[in-house]
Amino acid sequence: MFWFMLKMRISSLLKPPLRYNVKYMNRDRASPGYWFVAPYGQMDPEYPTHRYEPYQIGPYIYDGDGILVWAGSHMFDNRNIFDFRAVHSMEGGPHLSLVWQHAWDASDHGYGVILKNNYEIDKKITYEEDRDLGAFDIHEFNVLDDGKTALALAYREHVTYLDYFGHPELYTSLLSGGFTEIDLQKGQVINDWDTYDQIGLDETVQYDANSPPEGQPGWDYVHANSVDRNEAGDYIMSMRFTNTIYFLDGDGRIKWRLGGKNSDFAQDFTFSKQHDAKFLESNGTHHVISIMNNASDEYSNDEDISSALVIEVDTAAMTARVIERYNRPDGGLTRLRGNAQKLPNGNMFVGWSEWGYISEHAPDGEVLYEAHFPAHRFSTYRAYKFEFTGRPSYPPTVVSSVSGTDIMHLITTFYVSWNGATDIASWNFYARDSEKGQATLVGNVTKRDFETMFVARGYLDWVQVEAVGHDGNVLGVSPVQRTSTPDNWESIGFQGDISQLKPDNPAVVSFKLDNDREPASEQTGAGSQPDSTKASTLRIVGAQREVLRVAKETLAAVRRISGIFALVFVVCLVGGSLACIYTCLRRRKTKQRQSYQKVPREEDGPEEEMYAIRSAGPVE
Repeated sequence: MFWFMLKMRISSLLKPPLRYNVKYMNRDRASPGYWFVAPYGQMDPEYPTHRYEPYQIGPYIYDGDGILVWAGSHMFDNRNIFDFRAVHSMEGGPHLSLVWQHAWDASDHGYGVILKNNYEIDKKITYEEDRDLGAFDIHEFNVLDDGKTALALAYREHVTYLDYFGHPELYTSLLSGGFTEIDLQKGQVINDWDTYDQIGLDETVQYDANSPPEGQPGWDYVHANSVDRNEAGDYIMSMRFTNTIYFLDGDGRIKWRLGGKNSDFAQDFTFSKQHDAKFLESNGTHHVISIMNNASDEYSNDEDISSALVIEVDTAAMTARVIERYNRPDGGLTRLRGNAQKLPNGNMFVGWSEWGYISEHAPDGEVLYEAHFPAHRFSTYRAYKFEFTGRPSYPPTVVSSVSGTDIMHLITTFYVSWNGATDIASWNFYARDSEKGQATLVGNVTKRDFETMFVARGYLDWVQVEAVGHDGNVLGVSPVQRTSTPDNWESIGFQGDISQLKPDNPAVVSFKLDNDREPASEQTGAGSQPDSTKASTLRIVGAQREVLRVAKETLAAVRRISGIFALVFVVCLVGGSLACIYTCLRRRKTKQRQSYQKVPREEDGPEEEMYAIRSAGPVE
């Protein structure tokens, strides 16, 4: 029986997703919402092999306890996904956005993808080849507040002479980072901006006069990694290899630089190799932005710890200051990747990237929780937290199997999940005597994990489940599914007459188990979907009583077995004690034959008697 159930369990979770290790310090102050992450094993597209368990990379949604809500890796060919987040600015309810990295064999150049909240692809955008924008860049796909436009990054290849570095006779290939503005309705680029001729080689911190020229793709001298736009139509861009955040007006002119070699501001702080610069406030002369201050790269570090910063920029006084700082909780450095997200309640949610490490912080700096993948092989470029409602277009999935040692002791085990459905509070389990028969409620279980297990007494042949929300409404109903039987009943220890084995009528079994249940004629009608609002309270109470009855029977059996063991233990203990007394008496007689005699004490007898009684222990 065990091996058959294990086989069913493995088949229902053939490709297990990553899990999170979560440590809460203060759950009460954490914001509501789900985690949006996209684990990957290596940055470059990987040749499709079975070196690692397939379908573990891609977009995932988890709840605040690190429990999986949605695994979307199967939708994207087991390819890397980046910048996965929820979008609430588009018409038609919540959406999801992500970057689908280009194929390993260059058969496509990657896509910016929009999903509806039923997880169907709504839009799939790629760069036109005639614009020379290269692959759809992995760093950013930022759907703006108008819900009609998105920003993304693009890299172009150039050739430049190295006269700035004192080598006018030499030239190198050069990568310039820029951004594109995309009309989501048309799926077309309507504007693009490039750093070439805008940011010179004098600003890079990645190359110098000793750096040798390179062939294509060339020097990545600025490394653009984020872009955002405010309501006025201005942009900010983060350039990792210049340690600078650039502010551009709507015409693409650089108006000011924050940080780096040519900062326009008086500031009493530094940042370096930063990521994810985003507007929090912006009103002309006053800007509040958030960034991930990596403070390090693969080779060196400028500070001892990475942090998320909230920076206030005053363009009238030309000053900049840090107004909030959130240090990495483990005191380490995020040398690559990462992001910082200001949440609606004022908390800061930070993706530290490596091994999926995330944390949430209260505005006063208190660390509320931290979490990470158990496997260090996986990272996520960014991580986000959003409130989100997922309503898959597909129904819940249920598998069931029957097992037992004889006809009178059969059980049916259910496993149910609904990939991507949020807000499920519990599952109702139903059974029928035929595919079109009457549906009988056989149990209700609270949802606590991605997959929920339920065990029912008897052989239930046709089963079905419904997902129930916190408000008591039914969110979805599975198709009627037939229960699997063992390939070989004898191999699982079945001792009965297999020829007499047949499915139970769930209505009859349910009624016999508890007389408080309503008759089968009052159950859900034949061929109709179960309705949890019609499920009788008496049925649920009956199911609870049945669980208690089974528990009592099990406890009684355990007590009978434990009683036998206790009796054997007492007999052995008393026997051992008598043997000890006999040995002591023999020794006393032997000692009395010696040349001296022991002076008797009053407590000798009682002490030995008490010792014998204590040795026997309590008798139950």
